[in-house]
Amino acid sequence: MSDGFWDDQRLAQAHMRRLATLREEVETWQRLRQRAADALELSDLVAGDGDGALAAELEAEAAEIQQTLEQLEFQLRMSGEHDRDDALLSVHAGAGGTESQDWAAMLLRMYLRWAENRGYKTEIVDLMEGEEAGVKSVTVLVEGPYAYGYLRSERGVHRLVRLSPFDSAHRRHTSFALVEVVPNLEDDIELDISPDDIRMDVYKSSGAGGQHVQKNSTAIRLTHIPTGIVVTCQNERSQTQNREMAMRILRGRLYDLERQKREEEAARLKGEHVEAGWGNQIRSYVLHPYKMVKDHRTEYEVGNAEAVLDGRLDDFIEAYLRHTAG
Repeated sequence: MSDGFWDDQRLAQAHMRRLATLREEVETWQRLRQRAADALELSDLVAGDGDGALAAELEAEAAEIQQTLEQLEFQLRMSGEHDRDDALLSVHAGAGGTESQDWAAMLLRMYLRWAENRGYKTEIVDLMEGEEAGVKSVTVLVEGPYAYGYLRSERGVHRLVRLSPFDSAHRRHTSFALVEVVPNLEDDIELDISPDDIRMDVYKSSGAGGQHVQKNSTAIRLTHIPTGIVVTCQNERSQTQNREMAMRILRGRLYDLERQKREEEAARLKGEHVEAGWGNQIRSYVLHPYKMVKDHRTEYEVGNAEAVLDGRLDDFIEAYLRHTAG
């Protein structure tokens, strides 16, 4: 390391984190290469003695190596600046009251199950429950390798068609929910946020937050005056923790706002039309009169809607990432 490397502690720590990430990636490829070499040696033994048990072991190892290789090669597609980072995922119920709020809760469960299946850690950092059922809005911190790289494919409006469990006539209803995904940015990421542009309100936490919700005023609402972005956080244990998490969410949303502006400008120059926010319906989930989940960006669809709602999202995510990679 050069002299003065640690003079700027924050920058030095950022470099060390980046170095650790690169070292882990290199070691992963080296381990896979060694496994392949060991498998080749094993194949020579199998060819020599014809041991059936050894052949079965070799076949299973070759399949695992192939699966790991495909996963690593696919991760190479996620070369965005923050694709390796953790993610902050938010779900907001659309118009329609209890119907949409229940749909937002179904989406929350879907993403929590998906994260669990991948071995990711999740934490609900803000939750506003619905009046009768479901949630009005929720924000979840998803921690794990490439969490943002995978989940950024979920941004947009998700549409549900089903027979309503809240309608006494059991009629078919259409519900909408908006999913937002931003990277969980480290403090070393440069963003020009003036303290004068932020209004902070403190209020009492509400909802079924259990031991994390305090009776005193610990919940935080931050309003970024120039953009009108509003962020709330109430599920942490203290006002300070809620403020820090709210700032992380605000930084992520401001970063995402700049990303959207760049994409819209690029699309304008190409003569393309890009809709944002509630106009951007990305996926439909139909439970009646037939069952299907279809992504409108890639045209990828499956008939097993229950499996998708139970967290089986990888095929949709990979289809989108391959589609956008060209």
